[in-house]
Amino acid sequence: MAAFGNLSDRLTATFRNLRNKGKLTPADVDGTVREIRRALLDADVALEVVKQFTGRVRERALSDEVNKALNPAQQVVQIVNDELITILGGEQRRLEFSKKPPTVIMLAGLQGAGKTTLAGKLAKWLVKDGHTPMLIAADLQRPNAVTQLQIVGEQAGVAVWAPEPGNGVGDPVKVAKAGVKEAERKQYDTVIVDTAGRLGIDAELMKQAADIRKAVDPDEVLFVIDAMIGQDAVTTARAFQEGVDFTGVVLSKLDGDARGGAALSVASITGRPIMFASTGEGLDDFEPFHPDRMASRILDLGDILTLIEQAKQNFNEEEAKNVAEKYATDTFTLDDFLKQMQQLKNMGSIKGMLGMLPGARGMREQLENFDESEITRTEAIIQSMTLSERHTPKLLNGSRRLRIAKGSGTTVTEVNQLVQRFEQAAKMMKTVAKGGVPQVPGMGPIPGAGYAGKKKPVASKKSKSGNPAKRAAENAALAAGAKAAGAVGSGFGLGGTPKAGADGGPSEEELAALQRILGR
Repeated sequence: MAAFGNLSDRLTATFRNLRNKGKLTPADVDGTVREIRRALLDADVALEVVKQFTGRVRERALSDEVNKALNPAQQVVQIVNDELITILGGEQRRLEFSKKPPTVIMLAGLQGAGKTTLAGKLAKWLVKDGHTPMLIAADLQRPNAVTQLQIVGEQAGVAVWAPEPGNGVGDPVKVAKAGVKEAERKQYDTVIVDTAGRLGIDAELMKQAADIRKAVDPDEVLFVIDAMIGQDAVTTARAFQEGVDFTGVVLSKLDGDARGGAALSVASITGRPIMFASTGEGLDDFEPFHPDRMASRILDLGDILTLIEQAKQNFNEEEAKNVAEKYATDTFTLDDFLKQMQQLKNMGSIKGMLGMLPGARGMREQLENFDESEITRTEAIIQSMTLSERHTPKLLNGSRRLRIAKGSGTTVTEVNQLVQRFEQAAKMMKTVAKGGVPQVPGMGPIPGAGYAGKKKPVASKKSKSGNPAKRAAENAALAAGAKAAGAVGSGFGLGGTPKAGADGGPSEEELAALQRILGR
């Protein structure tokens, strides 16, 4: 989500300035809207989209819904979130499959937008969803485009229809038409037609794409656009809409460092939904586009739903139960540790997953310094051990550790650090499995920790004054102070205020405000 990095930073900084305001004046609203406008323009969002967006935000921010809100600043964040969802297309739009297979999906876009790689990503995603796709190599102009599609198809594990060598040889319309018939004959339920792109918009490109569309009558035409293209996104999208028309948009290179304005402009300008996003170079770096989740990421509110979906796809529930039992019975081994790491790797980039957590922008420096290759080195160290060493780390004497370091291409220090981390992690997870709160290295004692299943001892405090009247007054004061301290310390500091609920936790109004911001 690097494409939205600068925009996210600017917007979160703008909202930070509103947090200490109990009530927003028209001047506050105008200042906030002005900063939002600058942030969007700097992100290369189309001017007409910026005008519509900021106009709606200002109108809603000055309305009664903010004036009556428990927290006006939070309500402004909610308004901006709602409007971001709107310009990103509103609700998610899924692929529409034909009642009579095969479903034909045609890809269109400029050269360099990443259509060929994206064809493989989409095919692999369809396979995971239970479909049987086939790729059609109808890009016969770009050098080695056919070969590239064949390689991508092999990596994705799907069939490729490529009767012509390409490199300027062959009729793309005939290839596309024959490919659909071949898919029907071999009972593939989906075909993805990769078409030619150009370095710029021209009549020849549009005519060829329009002819292919007419020949294969696709169920979906996906316009692939580079998220780093900036202001040109609007011109390109409009030209393709007029020349070929399309049913949906796919954003490629959303992990790039550019300004990302294309994503915030194209859906609003064309009226066509963004359906998928390519978030990296690997074939698995591809996901359905959810406008509400993307808006949350831009506003640094996190994307927990996508994180949960990725975990469900890659974590084995039975294996997780076995690991939990091993934690509790102190039988967790380095072999189990290795399996857990490999499952985590299957979810994709660790840095990307951490970036989906709420408030991740505040950890940007740590995220940028996060070394993904550390997991690979850890795997190499464990795989260089014998089975007995993995199951019984106490066997690892000096000579064994030296052998493991040489076998894994690491140092003895790194082997020592891994064993130490493993022992700490196993100890902490054993405490958690038994219902306790672990002591985290580098942190002080955690309030309430270490009393799992036990009653926390209460220190008795009483006045020792020899004066009965003074002693009674001091005891009353101590009792009142303890009660107040209990209220203030509840619920991570949310309790103990006049607006708190009866149990000292957050009030209904506070919970409602939190749900409006984070409960989408």
